[in-house]
Amino acid sequence: MMQAKDFFEVGLKFHGHKCPAMPLGLRAGAAAMNALGAERSQDKELVLLAETGNDHAAGCFVDGLMTITGCTYGKSNIKKTYYGKMAFTLIDTQKQKAVRVQLKPEFFGKMLQSPFVQQRKQGVPPQDVPASITDPLVEGVMKRAEEEFLDISPVFDYPFEKGKGTFDTDLCEACGERVFVHKLQDVKGKKVCIPCAEKTK
Repeated sequence: MMQAKDFFEVGLKFHGHKCPAMPLGLRAGAAAMNALGAERSQDKELVLLAETGNDHAAGCFVDGLMTITGCTYGKSNIKKTYYGKMAFTLIDTQKQKAVRVQLKPEFFGKMLQSPFVQQRKQGVPPQDVPASITDPLVEGVMKRAEEEFLDISPVFDYPFEKGKGTFDTDLCEACGERVFVHKLQDVKGKKVCIPCAEKTK
């Protein structure tokens, strides 16, 4: 059984500052993995679809998800949908099962009224918010019962077809840089990379 507390220190180092949202990701990710009976992803056993974006509060949630699930951008097994929701779907590609987890709307609404968020709204960087404000919130997240802040769907079927990684490369005939072949474009009979193709538009 996954325990968020076992990944807390790693999550802090990876994320870079202490805030309530990263631990929320740890807790939510652990809940999803436990619902699926899944282990941390070593390769692409798990795929995560995060419904967050990149221009709103609490995006730090995703770093917690990545830390505990092992779904990372380097392994290409996490994607953002940019829906602007504090929710995600975790897919077990081997069992072809998935679960969707979201922060309860009323909990998230109250969270955005917290002293931490008020400081952030005033332009205070997260690492400069006083520990007297941050620490109790983080501790509360780590100790809170799941049912108080998470909506966890029933596990459902999720047919998932794994793609094959590309190992073949070639040189762009415009800039000379090496490119994975599936990203080369045909422009006037030449194989060119995406940036060079865009320059010709």
